[in-house]
Amino acid sequence: MYNPITITSRRINIFKPSFKFWPLLNCEYGKNIISKCLLRKVHKFSHSTNPTFAASFRLAIIGSGPAGFYTAYHMLKEHPSSLVDMYEALPMPFGLVRYGVAPDHPEVKNVQNRFDEVARDARFTFIGNVKFSKELKIADLKSHYDAIVLSYGASQDKRLNIKNEDDSIRSVFSARAFVGWYNGLPQHRDLQPVLTCSDSAMIIGHGNVALDVARILLTDIDELSKTDITEYALECLRTSRIRNITLIGRRGPLQVSFTAKELREMMHLPNTRFHTDTELVKTELSENTELISQNRPLKRLMQILESGTIKTVGEKSWSLKFLRSPAEFITRDNGDPSQPKFIRAVKFHINKLEGPPDNRVAVPTGVMEEIETNLVFKSVGYKSTPVEGVPFDEKKGLVPNIKGKVVDKSGNELPGLYVSGWLKRGPQGVISTTMYDAFETAEIIVSDIQQNKPMLSDTTDNYPKRGAKAIIPILHERGVRTVSYVDWKKIEQKEFEAGKQKHKPREKYSKIEEVLGILDK
Repeated sequence: MYNPITITSRRINIFKPSFKFWPLLNCEYGKNIISKCLLRKVHKFSHSTNPTFAASFRLAIIGSGPAGFYTAYHMLKEHPSSLVDMYEALPMPFGLVRYGVAPDHPEVKNVQNRFDEVARDARFTFIGNVKFSKELKIADLKSHYDAIVLSYGASQDKRLNIKNEDDSIRSVFSARAFVGWYNGLPQHRDLQPVLTCSDSAMIIGHGNVALDVARILLTDIDELSKTDITEYALECLRTSRIRNITLIGRRGPLQVSFTAKELREMMHLPNTRFHTDTELVKTELSENTELISQNRPLKRLMQILESGTIKTVGEKSWSLKFLRSPAEFITRDNGDPSQPKFIRAVKFHINKLEGPPDNRVAVPTGVMEEIETNLVFKSVGYKSTPVEGVPFDEKKGLVPNIKGKVVDKSGNELPGLYVSGWLKRGPQGVISTTMYDAFETAEIIVSDIQQNKPMLSDTTDNYPKRGAKAIIPILHERGVRTVSYVDWKKIEQKEFEAGKQKHKPREKYSKIEEVLGILDK
């Protein structure tokens, strides 16, 4: 058991630099000096016979996206004797920030600078290229850590559960996979989207990812070439014929999932018209004035939507269709079962809305509609996957928890197990949402430490847990080539150099073998 002590004023002073050291906080070199001095103080007192001070608290975090890094940041800040080891499946860190944020949103990616500061802390260790649940299991970690935080996100698509969804249709793609493709995610490097079969595309879904896909497809290629979008994606987009995009959702205008920022960007696309059911929008706005007035984000969103209905000039176009749920993918009959199938149309249920204004439900009317299309992107949400040894709610697609503390089916807390991010609350919200979510999880861990709650592998001995020092040799014995944060910075420098040659911020490496090859030189 990790045995915390009563926090005294003397202990607090140990972990606070005096005023004369504050100027050091303004530079990277100074921060490293302070963090290393802090670690030495923690180490000194953790082995002291003085019972007033606690041993280091070993924490493993699974996943290096925003949820993992924000949890690590808050733990190191609020509990300075923490030692954090972060495990990541890829050699490259940052998860959704690197592979999910659109390339034309560089300001959102600036959060990597904060994460970089966390990673440079002497109390933090990054271990990349380790596939959790395959090469490393939770049972391997339990005896070497006081606690584990699961923050590996949501890596699969939610299903539409419609006819022919499981057929291999060459021109139906996951929006999640398409985003990963243009952002350089190794598992989607070879997606090969078909962008030359038509001048139109359909996106099923009304969320931010759906708008990202639409915006990338409609943005001028010269603008995209200035971003960190992958070069192979640029080459494919240069040949794209897509000029018209329709986004289709099952509910009405007030129930869309995208945010004002993303909608405003779509409305401001140059040379691009916008279409929607203007009468439906006006009706929904007039009949729900009270609900809209009480919800500031919704009010701002509806103002943008209403003003966009007058944008009728442009060579390109995008449109929003409401009250339609997909029922079937209809493919072209090419007369040869051995040949690839291509989409011809999608059949939809036409819906009506029922229920109170703040909880409207889409209900089929019994009327069907068939909409022709040659290209479809599915964008109806992500879902997480379970791992051995951890409870999982299949219906909700997350690990059951109370404010980040993992619980079993009966609601009993599981000692030393925590969860953060999408795996905790479901795949929703923006990066700032994830930040507050991660802070909550870290606060729960600190609270459990202060209350002397049981942690992982409670024992009566006082030997400190060894964390990554014990795990890395095990991984090497299993043939795993681990990647450190120093290794990652070498990779990143090569990306900067390659990007500079193409007048881009960076050129991402999208093949694992290429990345490891850099490190082996």
